[in-house]
Order: sequence, then C-alpha cells, then structure tokens
Amino acid sequence: MSTAPPTTTDESPQSVAPAPPRRAWSPLRPLILRLHFYAGLLVAPFLLIAATTGLLYAASFQAEKIVYAHELTVPVGDHKLPLSQQVAAARKAHPEGTVSAVRPSPEADATTRVLLSGVPGVGADHTLAVFVDPYTAKVRGALEQYGSGGALPLRTWIDEFHRNLHLGESGRLYSELAASWLWVIAGGGLVLWCGRRRAQRTVRGTSGRRRTLGLHGTVGVWAAAGFIFLSATGLTWSTYAGANIDELRTSLGQATPSVSASTGGAEHAGHSGAGTGEATAQDLDTILSAARAKGLGDPVEIVAPADAHSAYVVKQIQRSWPEKQDSVAVDPATGKVTDELRFADYPLLAKLTRWGIDAHTGVLFGLVNQIALMALALSLILLIVWGYRLWWQRGRDSAFGRPIPRGAWQQVPPQILVPAMAAVAVLGYFVPLLGIPLAVFIAVDVLLGEFGHRKEKRTQRARGGQAA
Repeated sequence: MSTAPPTTTDESPQSVAPAPPRRAWSPLRPLILRLHFYAGLLVAPFLLIAATTGLLYAASFQAEKIVYAHELTVPVGDHKLPLSQQVAAARKAHPEGTVSAVRPSPEADATTRVLLSGVPGVGADHTLAVFVDPYTAKVRGALEQYGSGGALPLRTWIDEFHRNLHLGESGRLYSELAASWLWVIAGGGLVLWCGRRRAQRTVRGTSGRRRTLGLHGTVGVWAAAGFIFLSATGLTWSTYAGANIDELRTSLGQATPSVSASTGGAEHAGHSGAGTGEATAQDLDTILSAARAKGLGDPVEIVAPADAHSAYVVKQIQRSWPEKQDSVAVDPATGKVTDELRFADYPLLAKLTRWGIDAHTGVLFGLVNQIALMALALSLILLIVWGYRLWWQRGRDSAFGRPIPRGAWQQVPPQILVPAMAAVAVLGYFVPLLGIPLAVFIAVDVLLGEFGHRKEKRTQRARGGQAA
C-alpha cells in the first residue's frame, strides 16, 4: 500500500519540510501543539456535553413561547385593569405562599406575572408564577419560574442540565472545566493554523486525514472568536473562577451596584405586607405610578419589601438590546422615590459583564443571538468529532508515543518562556480548573517523554548486544 509523503499539513511536530527561516514563536509550536492535543482529547467530552446542552438551551427560548403560549399570551382587550385588581385575582386563585414580586404585562398581548415565594413543593430558589389576563383578571395558569430571566419549567430544566447536569453544585465543575479550557483550545488551534504558510492551508483535492484536518482548522478559525467569548463570559458566573473575578471587580470598584431599599428605619403602619415579604395589592398601583414617573418603562418587576424598614424596588428587566436595567426604591408609606440607579451609571466592567452574560445566554440580540449560539454549538460539536477522527486516522497508539521531543522547553528563549510561565501561574491561580489540569497535562507529558527515552535506550542496548 502506498503512503503519502510527509507533509507539514500534518499537525505532528515531527513533520518533515524544508526548514523555513526561524521565527520567534517556532520553539513554542511543539508545546502549543501538544497542549492543544492533550486538552482537545481529554477535555473534549466535557465540551461536547456543554455544546449539546447549550444548543438545546439556545433553542429553548422559542420552544418556551410555543409550549406555554396559553399562559404567556392573551387576546388584546380595550384597557388593562389596575394592577391591584390583577394581584387580588391571583391571590384568590393561589392563596399559598407570599407575593414576592409582580411583573406587570409588558406588551398588549402579554399576561401579568404574580410571583409567589414560600409555596409548598416549590424550590427555595424558585417561585410560583401565576399568569393573569390584564384585561379580565382571569388566571390563565401557574408555573414554576427560575431566575431573573423568568425561565419556565422547560427552559429551567435545560438550563440546569447545561449548568450542572442536575447534580447540584458539584455538577457545576464540569461546565467550569469546559469554560476554562475552551479558550485555550480555540486559541491554540488558531495560533497553529495562522502559523502555517498559505500554501500549507490549501486542502482542495486532498482526501483522508489532510482533508479532515482542513475542515477542522477552517471551521475552528471561523468560530474561534465566538468560542473565546463564550469561555470568558461563562467563567464570570462559574464557581471558583467566577468568585475570583467578582473579587477582582470589587477590588477595582467595578462591582455591579444595586439600589438602596432602606427607608431610614421607620416602620410603616397600615401596610399589612410590610415586614412579611408580601406585596400588598393596595400599594402596587401607587408604587408602579411612582416608578413610571421616573421613566421606568416596560418591562419592569416590582419587588416586595424585605422587612418593615425597606421600600419596594421597581426594576427594569429588559436584557435585550438596548438594555433596560434602571431601578428605583419607593417608600410605600409616602409613595415617594427614596433612591434610584441608572444603568448608564454602572461601572464599565459591570456593564460589560451584564452584556456578556446576556449575549452568552441568547437574550441580548433576541432570535439572531440564539441562532448564532446554535451555530457556535454545532461548530464545536463538529470540531470535536473531527478532532477525534484526526486522532483515529493518525493512529491512537502513535499519538501517545510522540511526546514533545526532550529539550523542547530549553529551546524556548528566556524572554518568551519567563513571561509565559508567569502568565500561566497567574491564570492558574484565578482559574483553578485551568491551572490544575494543566499541571497534570505537563506531568503526564514529562512522564511519557521519560518512558520513551528509557525505552529508546533499552532498544539501543538490545541492538548493541545483538551486534556484538
């Protein structure tokens, strides 16, 4: 069987080609290549799960509108009833728990959501959303809701599957591991691809492994920026890296601010809900009117006071572009605004974090955002399949039998190696699920190199003995 001659389109560090002029990054290429291989091989299963569940999550927004159309939409009527009347209807149908927040109908054909906390059978971090027709005060249904994004059961299930595989806090480690390494794999692949000569990128007319490599590289280059973005934004609310990022933002004065709900310590007699977390019907119309006067347009959420010394908080909840995130605090005793916070006044990093998370979750640019996320998820799935195919076509055993040639680290110029090691150490501290596996990868590769070196010595001694 004939074999194709060695070519530098193969990603192997041992490929044979005419020696080009030595570039500054050339000593780093074997290291980047080996890291890309190890990370791609061992982290890919976690990335595959994250990509598949992320694809489902991006599609869940449109699916939710179809599945829960009866609860979410109503025929458009002549005029909407007072908010207090709508809340009273919801409480009559569902007297259990307490009213923790209300989301008035944001559009002509949308229902009002009355959110109940402390409902038996509903998780502590979930609420029961009662959907009310704003024109007739008829209750159209009740569903569990999760998070500030208003996720209903279908999207909540997929969201938790994507975030932690329904394994609780320990399950979040899988998604943090995937996010920690996605940018490394994407960046390493991009560097390897861009380091080739233009002629080496041409795969037309090729077949077999080189064609797979071409597809893997081309799609990877086009999707790399998206992968790096998903990795960076995903880390912002991860368990360990996210906590470090929050601490860093706080130390820089870039934490996300919040409106003050304090009313100065005076209790409000005559408001039965004060101090119980109950949003009383008689307060809500006054509270909403005060917020409207401050320019808070739909969609908004009215949050009940936490205690007898707190005000209502009315906040905008639009996370599509342009973002509406202004908020005000309203004293229920006087109906006056006691504090206000504008999204325009957020620190820069707080704004970037908000935009990044909303783009990551597919709400910033609506349907276009969701389609882009689905395309990225599908690209990642294909890249993983092609990556494993490359490993198979190369020969699984030989892949592990080719560690970085001994002495490769020493060939890296100190002016590159020292800053690189410092950067890796800092990243490893702030992103522990990058630093710990990276140390393992290096240790494994060093061991493989040592085993290979000893095996080669034994083979040479055996040959020397036979020759004698």
